[in-house]
Order: sequence, then structure tokens, then C-alpha cells
Amino acid sequence: MLVVIAGTVARAQDTVQDTPQDTPQVTPQVTAQDAHHESSSGAEGGSWASQSMTRGAWEFGVIAGGGSDLTYSTDTHFLDAGVRLGLILSGNHGEGWRRGNFEWAVEFLPVYTVFTPQEGAVYGGSFKPVIWRWNFTSGKKIAPYASIAGGILFSTNNIPPGVTSWVNFTPQAAVGANIFRARNQALIVEASYVHHSSAGLGEFNPGYNGSFFFTVGYTWFRGER
Repeated sequence: MLVVIAGTVARAQDTVQDTPQDTPQVTPQVTAQDAHHESSSGAEGGSWASQSMTRGAWEFGVIAGGGSDLTYSTDTHFLDAGVRLGLILSGNHGEGWRRGNFEWAVEFLPVYTVFTPQEGAVYGGSFKPVIWRWNFTSGKKIAPYASIAGGILFSTNNIPPGVTSWVNFTPQAAVGANIFRARNQALIVEASYVHHSSAGLGEFNPGYNGSFFFTVGYTWFRGER
């Protein structure tokens, strides 16, 4: 009798041990703070150039530069300073190093001084309503660009000195780079080739056929992401 009871108890214990137990599932909870941290880490690891220079973003910069004539009047020098305003009109296109977007910018240069050997400093101001620029955005912190532009220069005296004109046009081409110091903020470095011509507004139009300018500045981007 005892043997039968002991066997029955043993079988009951085995049955209990073989019965699967429900194990509660623990779902990891992601807090808002964790999500923000992950998002911030991802942004910091990305490209400041592509994050800042997006379609619909505005650019506002302060610039200053100078240069010299490279043609017949190599002892003529230039100094300018002002502001730049731009709007990025397209999204990124292209692959590899060619990847980038299109920007239309304008510049207002209330300081545009021409240092001539004949009359000394001739003061003026310039406005560039058309600056077409392609921004290369494949880099993380450096975004090179290439641009063509057209502007107009008004001066207090005729330049070049003589029976020329106090109004000159300034078509030009430039290459440069935005060197990002933080998201939406960049240092500007630029080299440009500028042609000064009155287009026949004066009796004589020697112009400054080719001048080299070097420009530096600082710019901010604001707008759509």
C-alpha cells in the first residue's frame, strides 16, 4: 500500500515539473529622454553641410575681401565689404562628390574702394542681384561651391580714371567653400575672377579686364529641414 502511494506521489511531482510555466514578457521601455539622446547622437554623427544647406533654407552672411587687377593696371587694388543673402532653391542632386544643390544669392557691398595710382582711393558701392551657385554637399563639415554672378558698381569718380564712367558692371566667376564650425554656421573662404567694364557708358572703356579677389566671411543658415 505504501509503495502504491509513493508511486502516485512521484508521478504527480513529475507532472507538475513538466507543466510549462507562463513567463511574463518584459518589453523594454524607451523614454522620451532616450529617444532625444539617440536623435541628437545621430544628428551629431551626420553631415553639418547637408543638414544645414537644405531646400528652402535661407543664408545670411557678412563678408569682406580685396584684390588686385591682373591686366594692364596691376598697381590698382580693391577693398570691399558687405552682406550676402541667399535662398537654396533645390534639393540635393547627383552622386558622390558631385552631389549638391542650387542656390540663388545676392550681395550688397556698401564698401567698394578702388585704389588707383592716378587718383588714390575712389569710393563706391556695389550690388550683385544675380549669384548662381552650386553647393557641393557630400562632405561632412566642408561644402565647396562654384558660382557665376553679375553686379553693378557705382563710384564717386570715374574708374579707371579718365573719360570713362562712374558706373561699371562686374560679371565674375568664383570658387569657394563653407567650412562649418557648427550646424547652420560656417566660415566662408572664396576666390573670384572679376571683370569691371562700363559697357561703353563713357567715352573710353578700358575697364579692369581681369581682377583677382579673395573674400572671407561668416554665414548662417535658417529655414526648412
